[in-house]
Amino acid sequence: MSQASAISPTRNKDFPEWYQQVVRAADLAENSEVRGCMVIKPWGYGIWENIQKQLDAKFKETGHVNAYFPLLIPLSYLEKEAEHAEGFATECAVVTHHRLEAQKQPDGTTKMIPSGKLEEPFVIRPTSETIIGAAFARWVQSYRDLPLLINQWANVMRWEMRPRLFLRTSEFLWQEGHTAHETAEEAIEETKLMHRVYTDFLRNHLAIPVIPGEKTENERFPGAVSTFTVEAMVQDRKAIQAGTSHYLGQNFAKAANIQFLGRDNTKQLVHTTSWGVSTRLIGTLIMAHGDDDGIILPPRVAPNQIVILPITPKPDTRQEVIDACEALAKTLRSQSFGGEALRVHVDKRDLQGGAKSWEWIKKGVPLRLEIGPRDITSRSVAVCRRDQGPKAKEFLPKEDFIRNVTEMLQEIQDALLTRATELRDSNMKKMDTLDEFKAFFADGAHSGFALMHWAGSNQDEDQIAKDMKVTIRCIPMGDEYAEEGKCFITGAPSVRRVVFARSY
Repeated sequence: MSQASAISPTRNKDFPEWYQQVVRAADLAENSEVRGCMVIKPWGYGIWENIQKQLDAKFKETGHVNAYFPLLIPLSYLEKEAEHAEGFATECAVVTHHRLEAQKQPDGTTKMIPSGKLEEPFVIRPTSETIIGAAFARWVQSYRDLPLLINQWANVMRWEMRPRLFLRTSEFLWQEGHTAHETAEEAIEETKLMHRVYTDFLRNHLAIPVIPGEKTENERFPGAVSTFTVEAMVQDRKAIQAGTSHYLGQNFAKAANIQFLGRDNTKQLVHTTSWGVSTRLIGTLIMAHGDDDGIILPPRVAPNQIVILPITPKPDTRQEVIDACEALAKTLRSQSFGGEALRVHVDKRDLQGGAKSWEWIKKGVPLRLEIGPRDITSRSVAVCRRDQGPKAKEFLPKEDFIRNVTEMLQEIQDALLTRATELRDSNMKKMDTLDEFKAFFADGAHSGFALMHWAGSNQDEDQIAKDMKVTIRCIPMGDEYAEEGKCFITGAPSVRRVVFARSY
């Protein structure tokens, strides 16, 4: 290929446009006819299916079961929890009619006119706390019915004014866990447990080294007592909130009247939690691992971990080469990686090898194998790793490759995590003064994660966000962030640094 890279512009030249071009080049998704909504194409949906399958297994290991709840939520349910409703009010899509009628127009055309106005409007779910709370109120009678550990895989709608595929769309896919508990202690432990599940999944499946922490009061989920988050740094040094887990206290239990007969024979309110991740994880993957040739997929979630490309320069050798490729694919599929059978695809399309190879490079498949007539004779394979340059190629004896393929996939997984960790660590800086902070986030500055002592007010936090478009991403966990100092805004004593960053 004559060009220097497959994606134009490059990351360094125009990161937002690079992102859009990677989504297009990797054939992940496209904008739909409905503004702010997307069509997730098979390769993009394949990534989501693997995320869903692997996370769902973790949820079940921790005792959760799946259920499904209505898409439409009565407006009165949201009105019961005022703080929650207010937090989502500007993003809600509202259904007001239940019927269409055909009306002839003077020019002979027909228009479909909404009719049959609903007595009560319905909100298309922006999140399901209120309607799931109504179900929990029916299901819980006694402490013996607790805990309730429910998860839902669903779509939601939050009217997005500035959409960007995967990162911010009006409709997106996610999972939302909702649980009810007898005591505050149990609910808080549930909140922290699922926070740990997300931290582990991002690190060990998506190869993204997130910073786990707690949100400030300003940044909490509407109606929550506390919100825990996992924050990722992507290659333009901005933050992405990759998942959240909320302790809701008894706020939603009061609104939905979720009561139970306690061990002391008195009526009590449950303590609830909610937690979720979404298709935003795919956008995070692209921005964390992509290069100027496309996306680079961690093997754990790649729809195909290995693609075999038959090289058939002469028509009379085509079937022999394809048969050899299919035989190798069958052998490889008998092995497992990450507890799942290897996902192997033989690309038999009648296209030139160079075109096919570049397509899979842009799609980020971890391993590409090339097999031609000479390779059959020499019992070898040409191996190309996506975490290396597009021209890097190693010729290996077929038996050695088969024996070491899972180790090679793990090396790619580990290499991506190491690369992302080095990027994050080299772009986090401890600072103590407002001048340092302003210089770090000045227009055109390198930027990244600023670790600052903080003891400011909500108003101080709002002012920083307004003036500099920088927010506190989290109060991070871990001893490395615990140290005494003074708030860089107020000068008040502080015992811990927090993470400031610009974000998506």
